Amino acid sequence: MVLDRDLEAMPWTERAAHRQWLLREADDLFRFFEAASLDPDGGVRVPDTDGRPLPGGVTELHTTTRLVHCFALGSLQGRPGARAILDHGMRALWERHRDKEQGGYVWSFGPGGFVDDRKQAYGHAFVLLAASSALQAGHPDAARLLTDVTDILDKRFWEEAHGASAEEFTRDWQPFDTYRGQNSNMHLTEALMAAFEATGERAYLDKAGRIADLVVNRHARAQGWRLPEHFTEDWQVDRAYDGNPIFRPYGTTPGHWLEWARLLVQLWELEGRRSDWMLEAARALFAQSLADGWDAARGGFVYTLDWDGAPRIGDRYWWPACEGIAAAAALRAVTGESLYEDWYRRIWDFAALHLIDRRHGGWHPQLGPDNQPKSEPFADKPDLYHALQACLIPLLPTDIGLAKGLREGRLATA
Repeated sequence: MVLDRDLEAMPWTERAAHRQWLLREADDLFRFFEAASLDPDGGVRVPDTDGRPLPGGVTELHTTTRLVHCFALGSLQGRPGARAILDHGMRALWERHRDKEQGGYVWSFGPGGFVDDRKQAYGHAFVLLAASSALQAGHPDAARLLTDVTDILDKRFWEEAHGASAEEFTRDWQPFDTYRGQNSNMHLTEALMAAFEATGERAYLDKAGRIADLVVNRHARAQGWRLPEHFTEDWQVDRAYDGNPIFRPYGTTPGHWLEWARLLVQLWELEGRRSDWMLEAARALFAQSLADGWDAARGGFVYTLDWDGAPRIGDRYWWPACEGIAAAAALRAVTGESLYEDWYRRIWDFAALHLIDRRHGGWHPQLGPDNQPKSEPFADKPDLYHALQACLIPLLPTDIGLAKGLREGRLATA
């Protein structure tokens, strides 16, 4: 038997059947979250393991904003029902998360009002992303949300001397620690690029470039591409920091190296391919994440590492695999190298066999080192954002973001 070597060499994203598979996976994710997203008390919900809406209660800012972003994408695709969920999420942002007295957006609210009233850069980055995607989708309230959160980010969070964002404040805008974090700034970079595409205003892109230069070109490069997570107030690496095990774990997080690899390709493209270090860094971060983070025996990316590259939290979360898929697709597209195609397939193989929950829907949020689902720290199905983007990013050119690409009809489908 003679194999068709030309067919085997053809990238998966150039095959109509694979593109249709990606769209079906995206559709499955939308359907799983549609049934659980609307809280009649004004918040948003995520599904439990079986896809049922979690009981009403506390709504957190990153949940609201990510659903707004995702259902803005669904609306841009012409998905029935997506606009209603987008409308609901936009009302929650403007009427429930927004602090009408002090300005900004609080972390969480419940039926009785604010629950956690801190103002965090991480959450505000996602407000900017949500507003930008909603603007691309033509939502009538998107412009005011984008203007408001941009003003807050500029006046309260942005530190011009460092070219990056401060981390968090009390409700009345008092600083209560000196921590600076790359995670919030990474997501702000993503949101700034989306805002640039939505408005054409160069100031957004310039800020994204300054953050990338500080976090990646200076600090990640100096650490041999083992990207530091935690910093002091003057942006010195804090190796001893051990904070929240989900959002601020000790050590390094290879999933963020993959996420930056994908973002750097996009930033390199949006800037007109003028900063060669961005592509160099994207390749280096991807390579280091494979060297340190990928389990060669059992597959999957471990969650965190010690500073010598040894696994610290060996569980496999869903989102590093999602970011690895998107980064591999982007790097293959701009380099044409088969290495990235091989990893694109390998990571999708792992996700399809272990992370996608074919019985109940959605993705398992974490697996143990034995690749079996775990119930801690995520007991439910908390996130549409990462998995949906893993399905859609490979279908778009690298020189355009998701919302703008969908609005301009550049999604490859057939």
